[in-house]
Amino acid sequence: MTVSLRWSWLKRFACTSAVLAWLPSAQAQLTIDIVGVGAQQIPVAVASFAGPDSNALPVSQVIEADLARSGLLKTVNGNGLPRSGELSAVPFADLKARGADAAVFGSVQPATNGQFQVSFRLVDVARATQLTGFVFTVNARDLRATAHRIADLVYEQLIGEKGVFSTRLAYVAKSPGRFQLIVADSDGQNAIAIFNSTEPIISPAWSPDGSRIAYVSFEGRKPSVYVQSVTTGERALLVRASGNQSAPAWSPDGSRIVFASSHAGGTQLFIAGAVPGALGAGLRRLTQSGAIDTAPNWATDGRIYFMSDRGGSPQIYRVSPDGGGAERVSFEGSYNANPRVAADGKSMVFVRREGSREMLAVQDFASRQVQVLTQGPVDESPSFAPNGKLVAYASIYNGRGVLATVSADGRVKQRLGASNADIREPAWGPYPR
Repeated sequence: MTVSLRWSWLKRFACTSAVLAWLPSAQAQLTIDIVGVGAQQIPVAVASFAGPDSNALPVSQVIEADLARSGLLKTVNGNGLPRSGELSAVPFADLKARGADAAVFGSVQPATNGQFQVSFRLVDVARATQLTGFVFTVNARDLRATAHRIADLVYEQLIGEKGVFSTRLAYVAKSPGRFQLIVADSDGQNAIAIFNSTEPIISPAWSPDGSRIAYVSFEGRKPSVYVQSVTTGERALLVRASGNQSAPAWSPDGSRIVFASSHAGGTQLFIAGAVPGALGAGLRRLTQSGAIDTAPNWATDGRIYFMSDRGGSPQIYRVSPDGGGAERVSFEGSYNANPRVAADGKSMVFVRREGSREMLAVQDFASRQVQVLTQGPVDESPSFAPNGKLVAYASIYNGRGVLATVSADGRVKQRLGASNADIREPAWGPYPR
């Protein structure tokens, strides 16, 4: 690989995001377009919640939308079902006739001090019994978050896995002359710009506790890694060093960040402290190859996965954070890049290039089997949901950049777009704490 080609490859995956046409404002919300569904889905009816319509109806609507986009649950027409959260009012015969296996009923009622009492119950239609139910007392501003929480509980009860409706997405957007780092709910609502710049922003990465995001900013025409609080907006430079820094990834405990840097010549991986007040402490070089080593991902088993052309073409390797020799882990195909490891450590998703097409693939570590999840032509920046069941990524649709999700088995596909927007670089946040 020539020097010019090597730098072109590095810029594409580690340092640039400038070829984007973009989002006019942070208030533009993502919309969900379900383009594929699972082979088997559990039919669920969601009744309109009892209570004042201005508060109750949006709660039940958010729950229904969450379950519909899960791909594993199918919503059944709930029109005309009783608006009551009482088990005695559940019309089990009617639900069975509608084809529902389960149903959600609930209410949103005003409580004291301007709060609301949100209750719900999930019922098994065939057995005419309650599966689960909870009561929450929340402020008006938290009604939407409570709806996501209810959808998570329903999903977990029916599927046996934790739901991710209460999580958040970070992504990058640009309007003329302005780049934005956006944080939004998992359904694209409540989009907020937490950082604005006239220079490109790329590679957002959530801290394990969801309180901070590391990202690359090109301010001053020099790519550098910054760490920013999601709530306060306070931000700081990770390290002050010559050369370009890129592609940050957090350690599982949130105490360190691994990133790519050219400050020692070439592009290699470095590790620095990520503790507030001591950012950059203990900076040390991790890899020592003469190749381009970049796009690291710190897996929950402690090892760091990254892409490198040390074997002649871009492939995926892993190394201990203490250093030592790197082990190659991708073998099929001549171009594999940008690895992201699932939370359970059993598989990784990555970008595979075949000809002119860039697509996503997932590899099982135990069997080494690889399954292609998407067909391109340009699918990039994969990010696992915290339950490992979905992957968010950047794609092209109708000539503009959109976010998309695909299930880890490739069966469920969705597009998440915004009107007049071109958005990229998704990062799926952790479970809320």
